[in-house]
Amino acid sequence: MAIALLIRHGRTQANATGVLAGHTEGVDLDDAGRDQAGDLATRLLPVPLAAVIVSPLLRTQSTAGYLLEGREPAPPLHLDDRVAEAHYGDWTGQKLSALAKDPLWKVVQSQPSAVTFPGAQGESMVSMAARAVGAVREWDAHIEAEHGPDAVYAIVSHGDVIKAISADALGMHLDAFQRISCDPCSVTIVRYTSVRPYVMRVNDTGGRFTSLVPKPKAKSRRRRSTDAPVGGGAGD
Repeated sequence: MAIALLIRHGRTQANATGVLAGHTEGVDLDDAGRDQAGDLATRLLPVPLAAVIVSPLLRTQSTAGYLLEGREPAPPLHLDDRVAEAHYGDWTGQKLSALAKDPLWKVVQSQPSAVTFPGAQGESMVSMAARAVGAVREWDAHIEAEHGPDAVYAIVSHGDVIKAISADALGMHLDAFQRISCDPCSVTIVRYTSVRPYVMRVNDTGGRFTSLVPKPKAKSRRRRSTDAPVGGGAGD
């Protein structure tokens, strides 16, 4: 029952100018993105991280770098291609305003499970979702086995990837994943259990993380229930 923090990278110039960066080399955080990453790192500093799993792209690695600052000892960092951005093929590097005129755009909006992006490097949305969901579930089992059921770990990734993982955790079809928002440097929190995943937060860009800070030992020994509280419960 480890807890996954799904973190989108901070803002880039491509985000600010409405360009689909995809796997374009050299796309890094802009000034606003660096401020976002620094603020998130400060808010998360009290939360012990068992590991940080990162998409290999520059903007996610830069964001993860802020999360590691000031942590002693620093948690291990693992690059994982499975949580990298979708391969948008011929759409990569184009303005979103131009792509919105492409007939495929409407399919991306309404039926993403039917989309394979054009070009030799284009990936299907189904394939992207499958690799990302497989990665987070594999990492979750590994981290819980190594660090225990109260472990917290971060996955620093991309908007569509995090939305696909979130949709799976919510029991939603991929075709409904456009209903989920994922802003730059937002945090979505999922706790996986043997019964079902629990989505604890979605697209959090300013909340406190006190509920993730370890409780005193006498309390932390209590087994966390996999049942959903009827009526909503009292919170942490």
